[in-house]
Amino acid sequence: MRSAVSLALLLAVPAAAQQVAPTEPTLYQRAIAAGYKALTICSGIFNADRTARQIEADDLRGIYPEYDGIVPTLKADVDLVSDSVRVDWSDTLAPRIATRRDGTGCELAPIGSETGNVLIKEQAEPPPLIARARPGRSEEQWPLGDTGIAPRPSPTLVAAMTRAFDRTTYGQASETVGVVVLRDGEVVAERYRDGFGAYTSNRTWSVAKSLAGMTIGVAQAQGAIDIAVAAPVPEWQAAGDPRAAITTDQLLRMTSGLHSDTAGSRTDVIYFGGVAVTEQATGWPLIAQPGTRFRYANNDILLAVRGLRAKLGEERHRDFPTRELFARLGMRHTVAETDWRGNYILSSQVWSTARDLARFGQFMLQDGVWQGQRLLPAGWMADSVKPLGPQPATGPGYGRTLWLFGPAQGLPTGSYAAQGNRGQYVMVIPSERLVIVRRGEDPGPARFDIARFAADIIKAR
Repeated sequence: MRSAVSLALLLAVPAAAQQVAPTEPTLYQRAIAAGYKALTICSGIFNADRTARQIEADDLRGIYPEYDGIVPTLKADVDLVSDSVRVDWSDTLAPRIATRRDGTGCELAPIGSETGNVLIKEQAEPPPLIARARPGRSEEQWPLGDTGIAPRPSPTLVAAMTRAFDRTTYGQASETVGVVVLRDGEVVAERYRDGFGAYTSNRTWSVAKSLAGMTIGVAQAQGAIDIAVAAPVPEWQAAGDPRAAITTDQLLRMTSGLHSDTAGSRTDVIYFGGVAVTEQATGWPLIAQPGTRFRYANNDILLAVRGLRAKLGEERHRDFPTRELFARLGMRHTVAETDWRGNYILSSQVWSTARDLARFGQFMLQDGVWQGQRLLPAGWMADSVKPLGPQPATGPGYGRTLWLFGPAQGLPTGSYAAQGNRGQYVMVIPSERLVIVRRGEDPGPARFDIARFAADIIKAR
């Protein structure tokens, strides 16, 4: 019989630590790993014109530890006729299937789907190969196009840029694949690793959250939504549902009060499991009063975008991010992907280039005005960089889909960033009129010190 002391010690240990770790991956882990590989290769080929070998060497190296050892053992079959990627993982269920869709990149079918064409039945006939063509250089003048870009970096700026690629100075084993620096809206420095270039995209991961925030800002400027009122999430509208009180602004600030199975940026069942946003993200319960607790979570952004879909209606929603934000900014190489039920996964699943994200950073720096036209409501950016409400316990503060930097991080007051997994950063330093984009494929625990890099860029006149 256990003593009271030993029982108390046992109860103090997290449940996961009390269990014996399995020696073999579970079927569920294999299914998620296969979805991870199918979607990543599909997106890399059809969004970015990269090869499966390149994608496996960069995007699929040093991924989440649960899947890192599984992914290399799974074979991916690329079908250039149906624009799809299949990855076998089970003796009894169909391969995991990711399929390219016009305008929205690759879509991952649910586990067990045999066709990968669950929702859009009218696409039974494969699209013509010409539809896969990706844009290259645009002859329009920068920033809408690529003409007129003529960086003349100083020696000190060249040195800082070089150090960003050395895998050591700003983070041991970090893997920088692209850097673009803007000053006063002009490209003053640009560099890429072998295998990447000005028109080569990779996944933005959580930089997409900031893209989602600005997309919703554009919708508010058009009168389509009001973020100050209850979020228009259809699944919360039953009488007595306490989640109906959560505002869209609280979702964008990560203060919804909702529970989720993991804190942070893990939503594997949606990202790689083929489960739709409307099947999973809408179901979590409230465990804190909205606006009283900060918890960084993918679900909050997914829910804000779900509400936007409901307000816009199906036809207007279908290409809203591309039509109303990306295209207007000249972000021709940026693709926002959806789940199989047509929900944008705007918390992570966007593919973009360093130049496109530099355009986005400049748009924020210019207070949401582009080419003389105001796209964001007046005051939107000012509110987005205010740390209103509860804040993270450590590190930078958080505004509305943006991380807030300042003297505590060695940067000027008012600096802010969009940032994502594997080292994606769009750093904006208004006092220096600077936008710094760093694209990475940092494997495993590697971290790139964006604050130190940005401080060095400031010094490199």
